[in-house]
Amino acid sequence: MPSFRDLLKTTKERIREVDTATAAGEIAEPGTVVLDVREPDEYEQGALPGAIHIPRGFLESQVEQKVPDRDARIVVYCAGGMRSAFAADTLTQLGYTNVISMDGGFNRWKDEGREWKTPAALTPEQRNRYQRHLLLPEVGVAGQQRLLDSKVLLIGAGGLGSPAALYLAAAGVGTIGIIDMDVVDASNLQRQILHNTDRVGERKVDSAKKTLTAMNPDVDVVTYDVRLGADNVVEIFSGYDVIVDGTDNFPTRYLVNDASVKLDIPVVHGSIFRFEGQASVYLPHQGPCYRCQVPEPPPAELAPSCSEAGVLGVLCGIIGSVQAMEAVKLLLGLGDQLVGRLLAYDALEGSFRTFRVNRDPQCAACSIPPEQLVIAEYDELCMPHPIAPPAA
Repeated sequence: MPSFRDLLKTTKERIREVDTATAAGEIAEPGTVVLDVREPDEYEQGALPGAIHIPRGFLESQVEQKVPDRDARIVVYCAGGMRSAFAADTLTQLGYTNVISMDGGFNRWKDEGREWKTPAALTPEQRNRYQRHLLLPEVGVAGQQRLLDSKVLLIGAGGLGSPAALYLAAAGVGTIGIIDMDVVDASNLQRQILHNTDRVGERKVDSAKKTLTAMNPDVDVVTYDVRLGADNVVEIFSGYDVIVDGTDNFPTRYLVNDASVKLDIPVVHGSIFRFEGQASVYLPHQGPCYRCQVPEPPPAELAPSCSEAGVLGVLCGIIGSVQAMEAVKLLLGLGDQLVGRLLAYDALEGSFRTFRVNRDPQCAACSIPPEQLVIAEYDELCMPHPIAPPAA
């Protein structure tokens, strides 16, 4: 009957095992995947920079999703070199063709003074709250930590800003900024789900902060109870990773667009009208901007606001949720964002359509160097009423 030592010996004979110095050289090569197969508590105390963490007990079920390229060079390590040997053997059986086990493991690596770091760790409460995210290989602990470290600014705490804010807060986006200079009105409650009857007459930013912090104490809600204008837009936008635009007028959309292009901050756009909604993502200097899509605003009589034309409340939830999804995709680098595409939803038809939007080489905003772009007010554009950030 073979002993553990016999099993380890025969396993090591089937794999390629190298010392820490050789492993360091392999890791320095472009494209090398570093795989940590220790337990979560070990990993949280220190790991090689950039390592993918899959505990040995979950290796078979998770590695194909986290390391899809079976021809990639993979350096596997554990604490001392035994678990990594068995892991390397398993990976070979799964069809991975270039697997290396690091003899001596993390302990020897650390003792030799080689580079390592303490990974950002989630608290037990956070692991429980975001458990369904952690189960997604595309998110995991690293992605959730990225969300917690992210900053998203919402323009408006109205029809679109409400569902977007709720889902971003639930997802664990660490800092959510909200710009709105309005108060809660009873007529808002048909669609603006951040607010309730008890808060009628309250400042919208204050009402929004109460709702979001009650939902998730991890979230820092920063409020801006101001009019968004050329005099403050750059200062407010600076430091945010993504702007979620839920405004309902062209002057503010142009202002948001120009500031985002100047500061190189992506904008997730949403708009609604009666039973129809649209969403898109404007990634400065990589895809078209809002001005590429709408070079000039339509006449005022052809662009009534929701207060003039009406809107089905549920529609706000659909488009606002799409905006939240696109913001999360941007923050995590996931999937195919709506860059260069306009998603149109018709509630009465129950249909979604996607239209291609191209960059305009003569665009007044994104075709010139950012430093030459002048941020200005656009109150005269399609605005018979005063400009204000609140959406829908």
